Amino acid sequence: SLTVLQALEDALKRADADPSVKAVMICGENGKFSAGADIRGFSAPKRQGVTLRPIISLIERSEKPVVAAIEGIALGGGLEVALGCHYRIAHVKAQMGLPEVTIGLLPGAEGTQRLPRLIGVPAALDIITTGRHVPATEALKLGLVDEVVEENTVEAAIGLANKV
Repeated sequence: SLTVLQALEDALKRADADPSVKAVMICGENGKFSAGADIRGFSAPKRQGVTLRPIISLIERSEKPVVAAIEGIALGGGLEVALGCHYRIAHVKAQMGLPEVTIGLLPGAEGTQRLPRLIGVPAALDIITTGRHVPATEALKLGLVDEVVEENTVEAAIGLANKV
C-alpha cells in the first residue's frame, strides 16, 4: 500500500541520516515478509506518491548494511524489496517468488534485473517465467538467500546486521 511504501521510505532515510544507526533490518508482520502489491490497485486511477522502484534503489544504495528477515512469503514486490537488500535471511518455512507472471504481469520493480545478477540467468529465468514459489532451502542453494534459520528470523537478521 501507499502507506507502507511511504513508511519504508521515511524509515530508510531516517536510518541513513542517523549516525547512531549502523545497520537496517527489514521484516514483515504477522509471520509474512510481504505478499507484494495488492492486485486491486492496478485498476485504480493513477495515484501520486512514492513507488516501489525508487525505494528498492534507496535500499540498494544504502551505505549501511540492509538485511531482509524473510518469514512466510516474499512474493512479487515483496521479493523485489528483499532483492534490493544487501543480505537476506529466511525462515526454513519461507517461500519466495514472482507470481505476477501467472496473470500476465512482469515484475515491475527491477526484480527481473536483480534476480539474474544474484542467482544466474538460467535459475532466474525459471523463477521469473513460471511464477513458482521457491522454498527457503532451495533459495539458499540458489544463492537467493544468505542463510536459512529455524529459529526467530528477525533475531537472526539482527545478529547478522550487527556482525556485518
